[in-house]
Amino acid sequence: MTQRNYLNRPLAEGIRTIGFRKWYERELLSSHAHMLLALLSTIALMATLELFQGGTLGDKLVNAGLFIVSGALALWALRRYLYLLSHAETVADQANCPQCAEYGRLSVVEEDRRNGQLLVRCRKCSHEWKLLP
Repeated sequence: MTQRNYLNRPLAEGIRTIGFRKWYERELLSSHAHMLLALLSTIALMATLELFQGGTLGDKLVNAGLFIVSGALALWALRRYLYLLSHAETVADQANCPQCAEYGRLSVVEEDRRNGQLLVRCRKCSHEWKLLP
């Protein structure tokens, strides 16, 4: 089951409204923003380790809470980054027309919501094939 990216449009809607290449670009930008969030969360995680050295029991409890939140955020962001990147690359690998080898110039003919497949048509030669997101 594909997850919904709340910042970008789903594949079929994105191809219909902005085109495949723009959809792909936005997916990559969104995935790399999650990678940056994971990196910043990891830096915050290391900073909370430095804070454990001194302070009262209350300070250490607050630091432990910040450590857990930073770790959870880093793991979530890394997982989301990997999902978005692999999804975009999987779809991009199928965006070549099998007949004329044109890349990314396609339009959606039909969307099969049950199986998650898209029937797409090449804008150059009108050949139809299925995308498996």
